[in-house]
Amino acid sequence: KWEMDDTVHFQVSGLDSTQTYNMFINVRNDNTYPFSNLFLITELEHPDGNTMKDTLEYRMAEPSGEWLGKGMGGVMENRLWYRENVVFPWAGVYKVNISHAMRKNGDVEGLSVLEGITDIGLEIEKAPNN
Repeated sequence: KWEMDDTVHFQVSGLDSTQTYNMFINVRNDNTYPFSNLFLITELEHPDGNTMKDTLEYRMAEPSGEWLGKGMGGVMENRLWYRENVVFPWAGVYKVNISHAMRKNGDVEGLSVLEGITDIGLEIEKAPNN
């Protein structure tokens, strides 16, 4: 279960300022996840305090109901694009905060508890051709 006010926090440092990176959000869900999509709110905070905030939507299942991603035994893992060709120009700690923004159709208020999301991760890799 993922509560709406339970923001997942990551801190990253020591990245090469001359390289570009691709960032991914890794999400694991089980069969109790009740939606075919996922809305996330992300914040990328630079050491200088500048923050970039995004609302992202990802498809989690085909229209047929078949889960996207890789996995077996009822747990699926999705590697979702977050940012492409990112440069981390300053030394110091970069912070990434992720929360969900799911709600039922027609409801103004978001879900206080989101069932079926078991893990959230952040992956940063050097972009190809660097």
